[in-house]
Amino acid sequence: MRKFRGCGSLPRTAVVVGVVLAALIVPFSAAGQARKIGEMPGVKAMGGEKRAGGMSGMSAVPANVPNAPPVKGYAEGERIFFIHTEASDAQVAQMLTDMMGGSPVLVVPALSMAPEAMVASVYVFRNGLKKGDGPFGYTADVFDEPPGHEGYSPLRRINLVYWNDEAAARELKSSDEVMAALRAGEIRIERPGVIVNMPMLTWPGGKR
Repeated sequence: MRKFRGCGSLPRTAVVVGVVLAALIVPFSAAGQARKIGEMPGVKAMGGEKRAGGMSGMSAVPANVPNAPPVKGYAEGERIFFIHTEASDAQVAQMLTDMMGGSPVLVVPALSMAPEAMVASVYVFRNGLKKGDGPFGYTADVFDEPPGHEGYSPLRRINLVYWNDEAAARELKSSDEVMAALRAGEIRIERPGVIVNMPMLTWPGGKR
């Protein structure tokens, strides 16, 4: 009878039976260990039981933990909210910090080296309607690729939008509208090479 390599003189049938038994025994043993671990007092104290609010193992956030202030923007024609957390450029980080009333936007120069596949776009208006929602005091930022799209990323390449005729400026609420205005010669876009981490809090059809 042919032998399995590494199994000495054991017949093939004996080896197969041993493998099957091991496959049956190990899960039951692991489940027993898991039950024992779950019954340990320390583990129960860390969240082995359901807590109010439906989340297991989560305690209330202390009142002194700061919250980053949300910022209004647009994506796909709908109002969204997001936060600024880091920027690749120190001047931009300071401007966003001031815009947020002192909530710090940290400087991370390495963000500028993020590969293109990891970066989506945000359109920031440099002139036009003085609505005060954007960092320069004009209309709110417009995002492409919100969550649910293959190209979504919290890392955003800054695209500065300039109206060629400010008298014709209007509020744009989607990247499609921005691109249409660009094709029509109504705006021009500059890329200063700045990347900002701008995770969304709400987006079309979803929220955190």
